[in-house]
Amino acid sequence: MSTSHEVLWSIGELAERAGVTVKTVRFYSDRGLLPEASRSGGGHRRYGREALERLRLIRSLRALDLPLPEVRRVLEDEGAASRGLEDAVAGRLRELGAELKTLRWREAALRLVGECPPAERADRLLLIGAVSSPPSTAPLARFWRAWLPPRMPARAMAAFLEVAVPQPPDEPDPAQVLAFARLHAMTTAPCTGGRQPQPEVHQVAGARGAAVLYAGLAEAYELAGPQLRRTRDPHLGEALDAYVAAYASAYGSRDTREFRRLLAARLAAGPRLDRYWELTAVVLTPPGGRPEPTPGSADHWLRTALERDNAGAA
Repeated sequence: MSTSHEVLWSIGELAERAGVTVKTVRFYSDRGLLPEASRSGGGHRRYGREALERLRLIRSLRALDLPLPEVRRVLEDEGAASRGLEDAVAGRLRELGAELKTLRWREAALRLVGECPPAERADRLLLIGAVSSPPSTAPLARFWRAWLPPRMPARAMAAFLEVAVPQPPDEPDPAQVLAFARLHAMTTAPCTGGRQPQPEVHQVAGARGAAVLYAGLAEAYELAGPQLRRTRDPHLGEALDAYVAAYASAYGSRDTREFRRLLAARLAAGPRLDRYWELTAVVLTPPGGRPEPTPGSADHWLRTALERDNAGAA
């Protein structure tokens, strides 16, 4: 309640001082967000300085597009200096980031359709229309889970998916949108013959052996990455040794000349996913940049190095 010395305003006076409409003051007051200092003899609301300060804070919070429940939480948690405001702003920033990502993706998709030859527009519309906005990587992850050995340890699977599934760029260009849409189409297409064609050289390792294999391959690919970035020809070295060691460890074998010849033959006979990795490189590479190494391009570089090593030894 007010004291006899407190300045009180009617709902119209408060609205005028705050630069809002009477309807706005009544809206927030009816929802318990604006404290009434008292009522006049005729039952009309009277507001003090606390209400004016709170109304200005509400306007500022709403100008940031915070929803009403978040505004109420901030007001109940000591206002602008509260932890609640920090959390609300952080949450809204995350939401805006997702909204901006969606808008940038749609802009690039529209440019892709608008800039392509008329004869290709129908096909591109179908490709793009099948992809959610913002794009989801879930179909790509499902593709690889079906490709990987059954009962593979969860930690090993998660580590593999992290490098095998490209994340869509926040600010894509049309080529990256098209590449991701083609990856989506490739990984959601019906698979003839049931499971994905995993290479026999991986299947024979089993689920536990595959975990060892993929961990070793990840190390080899990381070592090969700088060589690919410098566009160096495949050659002997630490990366190739790590590559062969990954397979040898998975098989419980040793890195011998005979093992290298056997490994090269098995690798050459297995199915490839070159198109997947080509598209992945486009998704990962900034416009105008040098293609980013992928597990596929690193594997190809290492296979070639292994073949050259065997040829030299022969």
